[in-house]
Amino acid sequence: MNIKTALLFNALLLAAGGASAGAIVTDGNVSLGVDDYGNLNGQNGVADVTGQSEVGVRYIDDTGVQYEATSHGCACEGWGVASADSSFTGYANIALGTANLTVDNFTSTATTATSQVSTTGNEVSVTHSFSKALGTDDLFQVTVEIENTSGADINELLYRRTLDWDTSPTPFNEFVTISGTATASNVTGANDNGFCDSNPLVNCSAISFSGDAEAQGPEDHGANFDFNFGLLAAGETFSFDIFYGGAANKTDSLAALSAVGANVYSLGWSGTDVDQDGFNDSTGAITPTYIFAFKGVGEPTPSVPEPGTLAIFGLGIIGFAATRRRTLTK
Repeated sequence: MNIKTALLFNALLLAAGGASAGAIVTDGNVSLGVDDYGNLNGQNGVADVTGQSEVGVRYIDDTGVQYEATSHGCACEGWGVASADSSFTGYANIALGTANLTVDNFTSTATTATSQVSTTGNEVSVTHSFSKALGTDDLFQVTVEIENTSGADINELLYRRTLDWDTSPTPFNEFVTISGTATASNVTGANDNGFCDSNPLVNCSAISFSGDAEAQGPEDHGANFDFNFGLLAAGETFSFDIFYGGAANKTDSLAALSAVGANVYSLGWSGTDVDQDGFNDSTGAITPTYIFAFKGVGEPTPSVPEPGTLAIFGLGIIGFAATRRRTLTK
């Protein structure tokens, strides 16, 4: 049994432990520790390169060595949903508090997990469905579906997602990038505070920066995103996608984001890798780039060329591909 097959087998054994027990899902390249409520962290797995056994978001290199990105020190990854008029809120975060949510169902396999919860007043039902992303081995996709079960319109539906970057091999010392928020109409706030309360009705102040910023740090910080999805009529459902994962370096991470069409994102990586090439600048140790991204949150979609233009462009691509040689940075 090779290393990646063994990882999948171990994840299946953990998933078989029963419903409502959380799960570790993996494709052999990325692993996530999924809690019953649809947040991350809290699952005990194998020790990563630093000895950390708690699983949040992990990158796995070609030899099977694991690199944990979110659970060192604080299991702070979490989410929350609320109405802007404060008529209800519900949120889940292992380290910072979970309130006003009921787990209705949790199921998992080696590569998938589905959490369905409802707010205690039955205002909304929230489903987080985890599966391998299409088009890349470096990401897991989480489809979020929020259904208005209250019987009345929700005029402004709020959602928050936050995590504390603790990027192995140097947790508590990372660079952080946030991008795409300035042109995403549903994003109402973003900053590097990974320790924020997951309740969307509680203010979240930045540690060192707000909005879009490139390679900030190094220090111990994370990423918080706030969204306003506007009107959700009674009985209707709103859906969007979250992506978690990791890749060898910045180039591979951006390629993974492009493959899934995610334009709002945060990247976190070791403070020892200034040029983000995937290696410690002094020792050459592996330093992955970790990914936290969104799709369907009001970001612009790429324009489609006119048919004639597309044909000419396609001929150019064919000629270019014939001469291009791919280089690997890992």
